[in-house]
Amino acid sequence: MKKMKNINKESKIIVRTETIAERIFLIRGLKVILDADLAEFYGVTTMVLNQAVKRNFSRFPKDFMFQLNEKEKFEVITNCDNLKKLKFSRHLPYAFTEHGVAMSASILKSKKAVEMSLSIIRTFIKIREILTSNKELGYQIELLQNEQKLQNRHINIIYEKLGRLVEEPNKQKYRLGFGNND
Repeated sequence: MKKMKNINKESKIIVRTETIAERIFLIRGLKVILDADLAEFYGVTTMVLNQAVKRNFSRFPKDFMFQLNEKEKFEVITNCDNLKKLKFSRHLPYAFTEHGVAMSASILKSKKAVEMSLSIIRTFIKIREILTSNKELGYQIELLQNEQKLQNRHINIIYEKLGRLVEEPNKQKYRLGFGNND
């Protein structure tokens, strides 16, 4: 992925696209960012972000945001070093989709939140583009593998026939008629 810097002029914090991309997970088949990471990018506490979301809960349908279950929380914590602090949290984290990120910036109403949400959404878009190009590449690889399997079958048939031809001259030929065939 091309290195890009997202500069927030208000606080002069530089956040690389790679840093954002590292915090995007695939959970329940959706690309999401967790509330703790989103709050960090916005420069607020997780509690402030979640309170704002609760005050505007009708703006966050399930395709914008959902709460992780215990199993999902455990998997995320074990896979991500930066989320170890969630291990001791009593609360299950919220996961925000691309649309949830945009909506969360609108309810926080800070310039930093708006700028960071644009950066995060652009990262979601780049990931989607990469996945799309990988799907096309995967399809091409699958076609090549199928062609190779067919060629392998043909080669195996050729080897079998060659093997039979090599064995035929070694077979003892019996003479017809009277005599000793030993």
